Amino acid sequence: MTKEINKAVTILRDAGLILYPTDTRWAIGCDATNAEAVNKVYQLIMKYPGEGLVCLVANDFMLEKYVEKVPELAYDIMDISDKPVTIVYDRAKEIAENVLAKDGTLAVRVATDQFSQYLINKYGKPLVATIANRADQAIPKRFDEIDTAILKGVDYVVHLNRESKSNILSSIIKLSNDGSVKVIRE
Repeated sequence: MTKEINKAVTILRDAGLILYPTDTRWAIGCDATNAEAVNKVYQLIMKYPGEGLVCLVANDFMLEKYVEKVPELAYDIMDISDKPVTIVYDRAKEIAENVLAKDGTLAVRVATDQFSQYLINKYGKPLVATIANRADQAIPKRFDEIDTAILKGVDYVVHLNRESKSNILSSIIKLSNDGSVKVIRE
């Protein structure tokens, strides 16, 4: 695993794209603080900036570094959830503007799998973690379902967990600073 992490970090430092297994599905990743790298993701998945991308952080400390205000409820939700949960926050800081949705919100998940946690900790910044499909394609459940264009469009494909299948998608919950809560996906 260390070799894969080191190779991925090298690519990320050069504003490159990686394809990596996460706590949910295979994801296209890049440095979430680098607008140039984020633009490459949008081009690859055929989405437009403003639709927003999910970011992964390694832990609560990193979450607090990149989200302006983390409501206490967010920690409770993460603690009691039996599956990965992505939370949409009102305001980010130190994140590339093109990662954000049109309304300025940021979708973030604290990684629950070991590989993502180690990778993000080693890199030291949040990573984009958008599902490895183009906007007009089905979401792949296994590595071998990922479109060839995606595989060729990234700079590095992590050589781990390629045989595993995942039916997991994260829950998505919007927590606004005014106290409102909206479940986007259970």
